[in-house]
Amino acid sequence: MKTKTILELLTLSASLYHIAKDTHLLEKLHEISDKGKESINKVASDPLFDEDGNEMELVDKMLHKAAEVRQELETKIEEMVAAFYKKINVAHLDEIKALNEKLEKADMTIALLEARMNKVELKV
Repeated sequence: MKTKTILELLTLSASLYHIAKDTHLLEKLHEISDKGKESINKVASDPLFDEDGNEMELVDKMLHKAAEVRQELETKIEEMVAAFYKKINVAHLDEIKALNEKLEKADMTIALLEARMNKVELKV
């Protein structure tokens, strides 16, 4: 595959990732705003404790909930991007590393076999 094509695919996938991330964030914010006052009151009324065992204030609860939503969103986006890469058959860095390790092991095995063959040839 040409370098230009690979770069274009990487650029496209990065752009799609950022667009999807922004879109999902806006959708999630829209969902939260649609749930309205009830869900906010529920979050505010549910006791949530920090590491010291003290109950968190409303703003801290909201920040904690936003961090949870963000983490959930990032996880879903990563899954979608991985599925997209798999669908278009672009190798991930992990796959490339695994293939390189297999290649190194195969090279070592070939070198050992060649050494054994040379030893046998010298005896004959």
